[in-house]
Amino acid sequence: MNVVLVSTYELGRQPFGLASPAAWLRRAGFAVTAIDVTRQPLTAESLTGADLVAFHLPMHTATRLAVPLLARVRRERPTAHICCYGLYAPLNADHLRSLGVATILGGEYERDLVAVAEELRTGRRPTIGISADLPRLSFVTPDRTGLPPLSEYACLVDGSDRRTVAYTEASRGCKHLCRHCPIVPVYGGRFRVVPVDVVMADIEAQVAAGATHVTFGDPDFFNGIGHARAVVDAVQRRWPGLTYDVTIKVEHLLTRAADLSRLRETGCLFVTSAVESFDDRVLEHLRKGHTRRDAETAVEACRREGLALSPTFVPFTPWTDVAGYCDHLNAIEVLGLVDHVAPIQLGIRLLVTSGSHLLDLGDVAAVTKAFDPRSLTYPWRHPDSSVDALHADVMALVGSLNGVSRREAFDAVAELAFGRSGRARRRTPSASRNRTEIPYLNEPWYC
Repeated sequence: MNVVLVSTYELGRQPFGLASPAAWLRRAGFAVTAIDVTRQPLTAESLTGADLVAFHLPMHTATRLAVPLLARVRRERPTAHICCYGLYAPLNADHLRSLGVATILGGEYERDLVAVAEELRTGRRPTIGISADLPRLSFVTPDRTGLPPLSEYACLVDGSDRRTVAYTEASRGCKHLCRHCPIVPVYGGRFRVVPVDVVMADIEAQVAAGATHVTFGDPDFFNGIGHARAVVDAVQRRWPGLTYDVTIKVEHLLTRAADLSRLRETGCLFVTSAVESFDDRVLEHLRKGHTRRDAETAVEACRREGLALSPTFVPFTPWTDVAGYCDHLNAIEVLGLVDHVAPIQLGIRLLVTSGSHLLDLGDVAAVTKAFDPRSLTYPWRHPDSSVDALHADVMALVGSLNGVSRREAFDAVAELAFGRSGRARRRTPSASRNRTEIPYLNEPWYC
């Protein structure tokens, strides 16, 4: 029986969300074709003979890009059973079913995906679907056979150096309950650890394929601190020159500050952290678990240890005004983070998706419209139309600034925002500090 696994977007990475289930399915005796449509076309020929076509939907952009492809699969392979799996599949289950998707799977999907294929092989209609239970899987090493080479994906930029990047996951899910996070409706505060030997085997295969840097895609690498220590120690012993990056919550950068030196010593180049905002009111609404002062302390803690902190933001929210956005830019500048911030981060707007816990907030519900199947969101309008106009113009500006430095992009956005606010932009002495090359991945989009 033939299975086609499809990825539409995984942040410019070779898709783990295809490699992991491919290993499970091939072990069970299925013929698997893995197609990353960011690098490979989904053609009628690639669907020939497909009995099961399964789309990985790990994020919002991936889901939107999948929608027109679902129609193509139905048209070109009408007998195929269509499945969607990953974080955004259960969040959009009703809409996906209306588009002809027969099976929806959420987190920890590998075993269930094999079970769906097994039922189809025996001629039965699959009955497996979304479950509140998250199984503890016996993970197997991902199989990247048939995927484009790592050299075709996003690379690490470190000054004039360009490095081929591997991607793996040492854990999935998250212990925390941030209100805007798509992980929360699926995992509900739970997380699952991938055994160290499986992580190492996946990295080994990618190092053999040319990788000299690894991105760990765990939502929070410090969710299981003992496991994180074991992973980085094993990587450093096996490949002393291999570098890596991780994502860690601000709260954990403070409570586990003693482990930051361990990260640096084992090859960590930078830490991504969802700072989201420097407005304590916004942070409280998002249930982030940290304050502005905590974020400032985390920046300094990483800097002391020689780690670059790469913050991500949601600067446009229903609680943001134009003056507050200017304050946000000031904070980035004063903390010496301009060169750490990807320009797209200056324009991210709060997404209110199906199943989002943001809908529990009365002031969010008051500004949202009905669910829009085209955007796969509950669209919202700011009470002050000038904020929405500023957001649109910031996004247009960022999109037009291809090839410029992060400093040049930041200055252009700041000139626009301060011009709208009527306030004079005042540079501080702190703004010019730490003007060093910051390593980053050269994928321009985010979510």
